Amino acid sequence: MAQVERVAGSETRVCILGETGTGKELVARTLHDRSTRAAGPFIALNCAAVPAELIESELFGHEKGSFTGAAGRHVGKFEQAEHGTLFLDEIGDMPLHMQAKLLRVLEEGEIERVGGEKPIRVDVRVLVATHRDLETQVKDGKFRQDLFHRIYVFPLVLPPLRERREDIPALVETFAAQVCSQNNWKPIPFSLDAMAALQAHTWPGNVRELRNMVERLMLLAPSGEVDLETVQLALPQGGASQVSTGNRSGALSDRVQAYEREIILWALKRSNYNVASAARALHLERSHLYKKAEQLGIDVRAVRKEQDS
Repeated sequence: MAQVERVAGSETRVCILGETGTGKELVARTLHDRSTRAAGPFIALNCAAVPAELIESELFGHEKGSFTGAAGRHVGKFEQAEHGTLFLDEIGDMPLHMQAKLLRVLEEGEIERVGGEKPIRVDVRVLVATHRDLETQVKDGKFRQDLFHRIYVFPLVLPPLRERREDIPALVETFAAQVCSQNNWKPIPFSLDAMAALQAHTWPGNVRELRNMVERLMLLAPSGEVDLETVQLALPQGGASQVSTGNRSGALSDRVQAYEREIILWALKRSNYNVASAARALHLERSHLYKKAEQLGIDVRAVRKEQDS
């Protein structure tokens, strides 16, 4: 977010990189909202979702009769975004022939509608995003090197959710509030062990997957609270979580302690055995984590020393 703040007020071209579902369009909208173009339109186009034969018309527009089916004039995304921001998502999937035409627009600030006879000046800030490795695509001849240098001025890398698990409780709280507001529900809390299980999941679909999961869990919540059992039932099967649920037999207190022990060991491993970081991830005071670990038979200093050796 510090990088977003730094670049938002400029006209610098930003390339937003990250896996699907990490929030690339949300970052693009934030860049627009905090720019000098905030009063103008924000127009988005997913390059991977438009057929190759139609993408030129989508971007630049077309004149009536310019091709079969062109029953009238169509204003393209560049003209729609005049004095605002055009966000080209999944730029890595743009066909090579369109990459050349996009490069020309970025260099000259002019477009030409399909079937048009004169160029049209456009005043648009272009932001792009992709989940692909553009540098590798350039080496493989799948992405133009000259276009790469035009758009790759200020890269912003969004980490996957599995690399920022400490954000999960705040995200869950936000999404839960949204779901309750949309459905006029009373607040539905998440138990601590349910939240820990969500933090342990790998989330291949990232924030988007988490948002959908929160809504599913709230619908499944049996008694006004999302508990561990509900999370276990809803998460994909097959060991997607890095923390097991422990032995299902035995006294409840023993099973709870076994699970807590696994959660603490997982948090320590995830934080490279930095106790302060592990405590933050578990929403505990550092002293409380030491005390809890001692109760569960975990010698934190010995575990860390063993890891260092």
